[in-house]
Amino acid sequence: MTAPIPRDIPDLPAVPGRPVLLPSPVPATAVIPRVHRPLTATYRLLVALTALAGVTLELLVAPSPLQVLSHFTVQSNILLALVLALSARRAWTARHPLPSALTGAALLYVVISSLVYHLLLAHTTSPFPMPGSLTGESAAPTGWPAVANQILHTATPVAALLDWLLLTAPSRLHLRQAASWLIYPLTYLTFSLARGELLTGARYPYPFLDAHQHGYRSVLANALLLGLACYALAVLLVALDHARPNLIRHRSKTGFRLQPPVG
Repeated sequence: MTAPIPRDIPDLPAVPGRPVLLPSPVPATAVIPRVHRPLTATYRLLVALTALAGVTLELLVAPSPLQVLSHFTVQSNILLALVLALSARRAWTARHPLPSALTGAALLYVVISSLVYHLLLAHTTSPFPMPGSLTGESAAPTGWPAVANQILHTATPVAALLDWLLLTAPSRLHLRQAASWLIYPLTYLTFSLARGELLTGARYPYPFLDAHQHGYRSVLANALLLGLACYALAVLLVALDHARPNLIRHRSKTGFRLQPPVG
């Protein structure tokens, strides 16, 4: 005979503190094995070295290295080299990829520098021609300056796009990141205008930012148009990221794997 269940069950005392998840004795790699990607790591390392080679050439051939470092193209290529070097290490060691906010920003900035150069600065018919590019010369560059020009404005942006399209999992970029990616270009604009007010000679890194020649009203209008174009490009990258197929899908077995004894 069972005892009757009481109608009023006293409340249990509250557990002090916040609940804490206990560590699992089974590692995640026992369920989902790590995937090493040596070819991806090699490619990203080569692109990073190429970007650094282009920056080094510009520093060697330019009359003023500090002026070269003030260009958006050089800064974006340095960022790309650092991001791809870290991504190469993670791909080689089968670690999680870098945050998409960082990799997307690096991709966006080198694409912006490439488009601005090829569409706005490289043509003599443009309202803001800049034939000498980063060296500050009046004529189109030749020799090593031309090689550095093509590396920074063409080779590394195309290589970064190929890495994103072929070697990166899709649907990692998000629309909320597009606005935050514009913080650096806005900071660069502020820095360039302040630098132009304080320096003499080659005061502005790009003709469309030359407030001394065009006035602040025209420069800010140019900056607004470029900012809108950059935001539209960022949104386009996010949309393409969610529309493109996954070319790096790995077929891995599920379930637990028996680990050999250690020792």
